[in-house]
Amino acid sequence: MKTILLKKERLSCCLLLCVLFIAPLSVSAQTFTFTAIPDQDETQLQQRFNKIARYLKTQLGVEVRYIPVKSYSAAVTAFRNNQVQLAWFGGLSGVQARRFVSNSDAIAQGYEDQFFKTFFIANHHTGLTNSKLLPASLSKFTFTFGSKGSTSGRLMPEFYLREHYGVAPNKIFKRVGFSGDHSRTIALVQSGAYDLGAVNYKVWEKEVAAGKVDPEKVAVIWQTPTYPDYQWTLRGDVDKNWGKGFSEKIRTALITMDDPELLSSFPRSRFIPAKSSDYQAILDVAKSIGLID
Repeated sequence: MKTILLKKERLSCCLLLCVLFIAPLSVSAQTFTFTAIPDQDETQLQQRFNKIARYLKTQLGVEVRYIPVKSYSAAVTAFRNNQVQLAWFGGLSGVQARRFVSNSDAIAQGYEDQFFKTFFIANHHTGLTNSKLLPASLSKFTFTFGSKGSTSGRLMPEFYLREHYGVAPNKIFKRVGFSGDHSRTIALVQSGAYDLGAVNYKVWEKEVAAGKVDPEKVAVIWQTPTYPDYQWTLRGDVDKNWGKGFSEKIRTALITMDDPELLSSFPRSRFIPAKSSDYQAILDVAKSIGLID
């Protein structure tokens, strides 16, 4: 009887040791997921963020997966529902997401994201040329924003249009549309489907460099003042689920990223620390034009 009890005690100890060793491994074996707003062609996004996933995996020591989404609102929803723990947001989508998830925070931004801007582009048939001032009237032209949730493709250009003309965009132009992303905005204006459009200046410069913009058909006619935009936002419960200090490891991995290929795919020269308060101006503008209550 005593032998049987001793065997049971040894078995219990073994099981306890197994649990103690396995438990930490099961936490680290979780897949860390992230997403990004779909501001460009889907193929380009997949290529860029699959490379980022591989980079983060080597830096964090856990499985990392990029989850694509179809819209800006879907990116915010995935973050809110903990389907992703990290997201590459625009200014507006980041503000929206952080309001839904307590203790979430902006942790890094591209150096250029401190001084972002929007280009207004026009098809050459409009006769409009580059100027420091917007034309007196645009009532005979059509205009396309990007996504309805885009900072550079909708929020800030709408704000400056309202500020300059004193009325909503549908009172300024003959017709207003939403292309869905910056690449499509360029394509629609270049083809003449829309006369004018608002586009992320970084996407414009990248597509010009790639030979995707025909300067005989479309050109920049005006640019907005600068404003804060894109950032990496992290959920506030990451350390609870991946261990103390994990959030700082993520921040460090992003800020120390120095692979020219990875950086040029954004394109950004480097990433720097960020905090949620950097985007107060975006929240204020969104409230002023009724996009956030």
